[in-house]
Amino acid sequence: MSFTKDKPASDALLLLLLQNLAGQPLPEREGLKLRRVQLEAGQTLFEADQPHPYVYLVRKGLLKLHYLLANGDEWVKSFSHEGMFFGSLTALKAGGLSSFDVMALEDSELERVDYFELEALAARHPAWLLALYRAMQHFAALKEARERELLTLNPEQRYAAFVQAHASLSERLPKKDLARYLGVTPVSLSRIRARLRP
Repeated sequence: MSFTKDKPASDALLLLLLQNLAGQPLPEREGLKLRRVQLEAGQTLFEADQPHPYVYLVRKGLLKLHYLLANGDEWVKSFSHEGMFFGSLTALKAGGLSSFDVMALEDSELERVDYFELEALAARHPAWLLALYRAMQHFAALKEARERELLTLNPEQRYAAFVQAHASLSERLPKKDLARYLGVTPVSLSRIRARLRP
């Protein structure tokens, strides 16, 4: 993993996203410290149970957000690719620790900002507060949709819904990671694909 020096906010996609969420200019944006992070495929960005109060936006590449169990099993909670933002909510509070691991599935470039800087700006400016509120709403809606799929759809339906929503992404993912995301074995995923093939 490599970091660049702090970058000017002018070309930051994360700031553009937050400004779009706020629907108005964001005061003091020029002073925000942004970093670019480069990851090679297979590198870990951060691990569970570590302090990591950062928010990321994916400029290019693909990452998996996953849980590693004590017995070695892995559960994939989600994937992040170009234009998506993420962070561990449990790490975005004073003394908080991340609850999952993040690993690059492809060579990736990210933007990173310290969440406490965003909080400080939100305390001073309603536009920043609105941007963070809407970002959290977006994140909560994604989590709710994921929970609904896991609780109400069978594996075949979950796969069909994933492919419909993320057709190009399904081709980029290793089969084992997609299977872990869907909550099935790679063998079961192969059978599901065979049944749904036209």
